[in-house]
Parts: sequence; structure tokens; C-alpha cells
Amino acid sequence: MSRKSASPSASPDVFKMLPAERKAAGWLASIYALRMFGMFMILPVFSLHAVGMPGGDNLSLVGLAMGIYGLAQACMQIPLGWASDKLGRKPIIIGGLLLFAAGCWLGYVAETVEQLVWARALQGAGAISAALSALLADVTRDEVRSKGMAMIGASIGVTFALSLVFSPVLYKFFGLSGLFAITGVLSILGIGVVIWLLPTPNLADQEAKLKGSFRDGWAVLTQPDLLRLNLGIFTLHLTQMSLFVVVPSLLLSGLELPLAEHWKVYLPVVLGSFVLMVPLMVWSEKKAKTKQVKLGAIGLMGLVMLGLVLFAEQGWVLVSMLLAYFVGFNLLEATLPSWVSRVAPLSHRGLALGVYNTSQALGLFAGGALGGLAFRHLGAQGVFEGVLLLVVVWFLLAMGIKALPPRSASVAPVSEPVGNPVSHS
Repeated sequence: MSRKSASPSASPDVFKMLPAERKAAGWLASIYALRMFGMFMILPVFSLHAVGMPGGDNLSLVGLAMGIYGLAQACMQIPLGWASDKLGRKPIIIGGLLLFAAGCWLGYVAETVEQLVWARALQGAGAISAALSALLADVTRDEVRSKGMAMIGASIGVTFALSLVFSPVLYKFFGLSGLFAITGVLSILGIGVVIWLLPTPNLADQEAKLKGSFRDGWAVLTQPDLLRLNLGIFTLHLTQMSLFVVVPSLLLSGLELPLAEHWKVYLPVVLGSFVLMVPLMVWSEKKAKTKQVKLGAIGLMGLVMLGLVLFAEQGWVLVSMLLAYFVGFNLLEATLPSWVSRVAPLSHRGLALGVYNTSQALGLFAGGALGGLAFRHLGAQGVFEGVLLLVVVWFLLAMGIKALPPRSASVAPVSEPVGNPVSHS
């Protein structure tokens, strides 16, 4: 089927998701949500529970149990992303969910902190984010891919907020082992979604994927724009983790809000940020202003950090800054992986997203470690000043990124789960 060029003046229908695309993005978002809800539920209570277990007096071991998930993710994203290019997306996603479920089972039966370390490592080894993102890229057109990524980002954001509400309640009734069990059940449900509800890519250029050269793979690691995008997601998640090292204590002191009630800030902030972010993203897609909006989002985050340096002690200013931060954060979270999928060679799209997700995981790890170190020695203001410096460097490097090439208004390469091709005239 022929491809038609899409320009900023193209018909608005070009930028609307087809029913098959919307369904595919929705089911992929549900897999993210099922998996992440269980993970997020465990985090608020994990360290408090672990210190009461054998080995819990070793705080370094408790910290390792918390952080090794991200380290395992960083190690496995690239090989599993590459494997999804060669073996197919669905087998890798199912295998990753099985590994994750195995880690949940080990966490359910764990009796020591050392066993929890192994459980968290096994959970992290099921690193399927790259394969999921690559599958979304496979089954959506360029024009609507950021909308699909935004649906996934929204599911993660809402899931995070809801987990803060439900985690203490479920922990009270079921304990940490019960939360691991619930997480494992949710991951098994995710496997059912993959097998019976997710569409299967039906790419006309499958032969091109199989003929990908070594040069294409090397380009994933050395292409300047991909390096900028990987640096961007690293910095984005470093800022997130650094903020959440500091923000809980500021909410306690600035708003005198008990820890159990912090969700009353996080939930409206996260939901409000999506309400403000979506129109910006849609406008940038329709007007082909993705680069300008990306730079604007980075600039907004820089202004937020400057505001926190100056006014973080004022409680309601802090809340306003968090809202602005999450507008920029969610906008970048939704658009950066779509950008990667368009810049990367088609034959190595999974590998490129694997490198991207590895950068993300390393950012989470570095943000937690460096943010905690800076908070301990320099205080909250030192954390904000350090993050501000990193965001400024990111902004300057991002200015050199090339604008995306013109989009092609092509048919979404997707088939229904039963194999019926989707057509669009």
C-alpha cells in the first residue's frame, strides 16, 4: 500500500488513532498498569517491613533489596530488547512476565532480607519495557504514536497515585507477602492479555527487519540524536528520584502533612498534570512542533528547580512546583520513546528502546543514590541546585537534536489477535 506524506497542514483525521491502534495502546497500557501497580504497592512499605526481618539490621542489605530491581532492569533491557527484534515481541513479553511472577513467588515465601534481595533481582530481570514500547511502535503510525505512549504514561501515573492510597490498607490486611502474591497474580493476568487480547504486528517490511546489518546495531549506540535522547531519559528519571528523596520531608515540614496522607498531594498533582499535558502534546503533534515543545518541557523543569531552590520551604509553592514539574515530566515521558522509535533503524528498534530503557533504569538508580548522598551532606537546597545544573546541561545538549523527519500517513501495521488484518481507506 502506498504511503502518503503527512505535513502540519494534513487532514486532522491523520492524527486520530484508528480503533485498532487505540485498542492496542489500551491493552499495552493495561499490562504496564497491572505490573506497575503491584510494584508501586510494595515500595511504600518495603523498607519498614524489611527492617523487622532477619538481616534487617543491615541497612545496606535493605537498601540493596530496594535498589537491585532497577539494577537488574538496567542489565536486562538491552538483551531482551534485542531478543524481541529477533524472536518476536510477544514471546519476550510473556517470558519477562513469567520471570517477574517467579520473583513475586520468591518474595511471597521469603523469610530473610537476603531472600528478598534475590526476589527483587528476579523481578527486575523480567525487563519487558523495551519490548512493550517496540510493540506499540510496531502497531501504531508515526502520527499517533505519542498518544499511545501517553496512554501508557497515564496508566503508570494513575497507578502510582492509586498505589499510594491502597498500599497501607492492603499491607494492613495481607502483609508484605500478600502484596507480593497480589503482584504475582496481576502479572499472570498480564500474560493473558498478551496471549488473547494484544494484536500481532503485521509488518510489510518484516524482511527488512531480518536483514538489519551490524552497522544498524552500531548506530543505535553511536547515533548522536539517540545519545541525546538516552541522556534525556537518564536525566529525567534522575530528577524524579532525587525529588522524591527530598519532597516527602518537605511535605511533612512545609504542610505538616503526615506521611500516610501524602497521597492527597500526589494524586491531584499527577492527575492535574495529565489534564494540562495532553493538549500540549496534541498541539505539538499536529503542528510538527515536537522539538520546540520538548525544549519547552525541559526549560519548564529547569524553572521548577530554580523555584524549588528559592521557595521550597513554602508548602503550597512546593505543591505548585510539583504540578509544573509533572507537566514537563509526563510530556517528555510520553514523547521521548516515540522519538527513539522514529530515529532508530527499523531492524534494531527493540535494541534502541532497550538502550533507552537501560538509561532510564540507570537514571532511577543514580537519582536515588546521588540524591540521598546530596541530601545527607548538602540538604534539600543542595539537591535542587545539583538537579538544576544537570537540567541546564541537558537543555543545551538537546538544542542540537535534529527535528524529526516528515511523518508518513501510513496504515497502522497491526492485525487483530485472531490474525484478521486491519484496513483503512
